[in-house]
Amino acid sequence: MDAAESPGPGTGTGRGTRSRRTLGPVALVVAGALSVQFGASIAVLLMPRAGALGVVTLRLVLAALVLLVVCRPKLRGHSRADWGTVVAFGAAMAAMNVLFYQAVDRIPLGAAVTFEVLGPLALSVIVSRRLVNLVWAGLALGGVVLLSGGGFDRLDPVGALFALSAGAMWAAYIVFSARTGRRFPQADGLALAMAVGAVLSLPLGIAESGSTLLVPSTLGLGLAVALMSSVLPYTLELLALRRLPAPTFAVLMSLEPAIAATAGVLVLHQDLSMVDGLAIALVIAASMGAVRTQVARKAQ
Repeated sequence: MDAAESPGPGTGTGRGTRSRRTLGPVALVVAGALSVQFGASIAVLLMPRAGALGVVTLRLVLAALVLLVVCRPKLRGHSRADWGTVVAFGAAMAAMNVLFYQAVDRIPLGAAVTFEVLGPLALSVIVSRRLVNLVWAGLALGGVVLLSGGGFDRLDPVGALFALSAGAMWAAYIVFSARTGRRFPQADGLALAMAVGAVLSLPLGIAESGSTLLVPSTLGLGLAVALMSSVLPYTLELLALRRLPAPTFAVLMSLEPAIAATAGVLVLHQDLSMVDGLAIALVIAASMGAVRTQVARKAQ
């Protein structure tokens, strides 16, 4: 490289380096979201064979086994409060998955994730306590009305209610995930919570699917769901959060309804109308707005 090509001080090289440093973790988050939603589409394909509860069991049990082997969490040296937190985290995780898979068994994947994301959105609005959040809540409500056809006449109302309930559990999952992260080193708490969720879901999966869960092809697809929907995205998110501000991470997670709708179209051949696209866009905009409002409040 000659002198003309060599970057000197003040030429913006530092800015470019910072951009690349930001782009790396952003790519990890997006990759994790893609993995989660395309994993969910595989789960939908597996449901006729194993049932919704059976798929939940396969996902949690196999993901727990992988995480326990990789993380090898210590069982000693934790207080009763520590264990209470990790049990609550695992219970929220199990409930969130059971409700969500019941939803996607009844309504399109994109619609289910759009309803589900309302849980974290409501949590963000409540925490912020600012009047402007009524705007974001109104946008989200408009998206829900559009998506439901103005009265849930276009979607299975039971599926929509399952998705909304999954959103409430997602909000609880976020709260207990943060508390578990403060009490357990690295991913130990996640591995233990996943094991709790697996134990809670196991009787449900056995009751619905029985020995079908042990069929090699079913196990193989279940392992793919576990890796794509739990192990890989959680690992990518953990790596990303070491270099990416939490608010930026939250905004990126708001894109999941769009990714889910794309996975539904490409893998499950589910229709996505212009109205559906607008509804999903409104919920994404509401989520991003709520997160940015919360960030602005903390900066004051």
